[in-house]
Amino acid sequence: MSDRIIRKLTTILAADAEQFSAAMTTDEVGTFTELQSARDVFFKLIDRHGGRVANTAGDGLIADFPSVVEAVQCAIEVQQELAAKDTALSFRIGVHLGDVICDGADLIGEGVNLAARLQTMSEPGGVLISQQVYDQVKNKLTIGFEHLGPQRPKNLGEDVTVYRISLGAPRPSRPTRAPFSEAERSSQTAKVWQDPDPFEGAPERRYYAQDSNDEDSSDNSGPLRGLDKLCGRRLPLDKVSRGLVCVAGGLVLIDMLTDRGIWVHWPILVFALIIGLREGPRITGRSQIGSIPSSSG
Repeated sequence: MSDRIIRKLTTILAADAEQFSAAMTTDEVGTFTELQSARDVFFKLIDRHGGRVANTAGDGLIADFPSVVEAVQCAIEVQQELAAKDTALSFRIGVHLGDVICDGADLIGEGVNLAARLQTMSEPGGVLISQQVYDQVKNKLTIGFEHLGPQRPKNLGEDVTVYRISLGAPRPSRPTRAPFSEAERSSQTAKVWQDPDPFEGAPERRYYAQDSNDEDSSDNSGPLRGLDKLCGRRLPLDKVSRGLVCVAGGLVLIDMLTDRGIWVHWPILVFALIIGLREGPRITGRSQIGSIPSSSG
């Protein structure tokens, strides 16, 4: 038989029921039933997070995890589920990352002892973690951590830095601001209107309307008629441009009926050029295109 001692670095979760002996004295059967129900929660979540139960002495248990993050997450979910069940038993949990000795399936050593001491220092329903655990999970879990500072666990010769996990309280990733007061809200509103105009200094854009005596634009709210009705919307063209469009349509029809080759595109190009010169200034906002003044000038 080999005398070689097997060690490993692992994350130890230690849990224990609060006032278990007193509860057993009051209601032995009921307390045992509550313990079994709580153990089912522990076993389920430990297995879900990749851990294993190393020891279940009495009303407590020791489990180890290859992942520090999974161990802490397991501890949090256990306490949350037990709180949701509103069980008569409350459990304290301590989590530590340390070197342990493997004694078959069991674990012993200073790492286990420190996890157990953290558990005894915890409040019922709470979770305490060591500095080593905190260093591994502080940037990986969105939970709250309360720094309790150096603590002297029972039967240990030196202080250890301890953190309490704030169950259900997300760890703020950036400073939070209180809601605006009424005075601040008014100040913020005023600031918006005092901000410089982002369009200040931009070139002025002019839009030219058609002559007021143009029969096609005299009543923009009236029903669609003629070419507007054919297109299904009111076209931004004056009377001359509309006439050119109608003529172009007639030429297309003649070209189709005569079947003497495609020739209609030539006059249509001329009409399109004329319409562009006439209507271009209205679209671009310029008084003229090149040296050609707009029709509305």
